[in-house]
Amino acid sequence: MSRSCTLKGNALSLEGPELKVGDKAPEASLKKNLVESMNLSETSGKVRIISVVPSLDTPVCALQTKRFNEEAAAIDNVSFMTVSCDLPVAMSRFCGAENIDMEKMHVLSDHKDTSFGKSFGTLIPDLRVECRAVFVLDKDDTIKHAEYVGEVADHPDYDAALNCAKGLV
Repeated sequence: MSRSCTLKGNALSLEGPELKVGDKAPEASLKKNLVESMNLSETSGKVRIISVVPSLDTPVCALQTKRFNEEAAAIDNVSFMTVSCDLPVAMSRFCGAENIDMEKMHVLSDHKDTSFGKSFGTLIPDLRVECRAVFVLDKDDTIKHAEYVGEVADHPDYDAALNCAKGLV
């Protein structure tokens, strides 16, 4: 069964499975910067919100990242991550320009091998970007909230993800 999302009404195919609440989060390797990688399993033991965006240099993605960054400053015991296929250098530039607290908000690149997008079902292979999505993982790597935003230009349901995460700490 093929999965898709839309961008301004145009259908785009998604690669990978559609993860659901109750599924175990798959492993994925992401780039912290040009040299260092991080496996998702390294963050086990904490409640995590994973915000997935097509590109930080677009308006909705920038707003989504800034919103979760603001929430990260106010919520203890929750790890926040933003994932995109942007190059690590571009992500670092964005974070500096937008005052993203990279101690509280881990901004990670799936550019190298798109393992996150393929594992989490967020990869749009024709554009080599991620669709917009939000996942909340509990301390044991179980997905407690999964939202694939149907229209890439729309915002996710921030409150649903945040309330889910707050209920887990």
